[in-house]
Amino acid sequence: MRFITSPTDSVPVIFTAQSKVYFYCRDAVCEFVFSKGGVPVNPFRVFEYFLGDRVDRDLVRRGNNNLVRIVDELWVFGEVIADGVLAEIFLARDLRKPIRFFTIHNKASEIREISARDVKFEQEVYLRFKLNADQIINLILGLDSDAPVQLSLLQSDGGREL
Repeated sequence: MRFITSPTDSVPVIFTAQSKVYFYCRDAVCEFVFSKGGVPVNPFRVFEYFLGDRVDRDLVRRGNNNLVRIVDELWVFGEVIADGVLAEIFLARDLRKPIRFFTIHNKASEIREISARDVKFEQEVYLRFKLNADQIINLILGLDSDAPVQLSLLQSDGGREL
């Protein structure tokens, strides 16, 4: 008896980081990654939109961070970066995973690759880290590795970081 199966060749697994502001673009982002030969792991598809706030957001962030650990690459979608996405970027960078940046759109055909130098950050990022856009981009690019930046978005639990 012969079984017909789907293709089993290995393809890169891509974590798709995007701000919740672009939640509605999650399908186009996944379509785009598939069109480029990757398998998307989209946090809004894995955990929906923070599971409709059924669990603490820090648990979802922890889940996202573990997904970043097991994927092959991190692709960032959107020209404006949120603090959670920034934390995922730094985690991927620390894990030496390739990081790419893209525009975001609700049509996959409209998404384009951009440079890290083309991104900006949500206001909460500037307020939280007290850095300007160039300083943050230099950190992303590894050009200022001595800068003392604490990028924890998780609450602490009795002095122990979650």
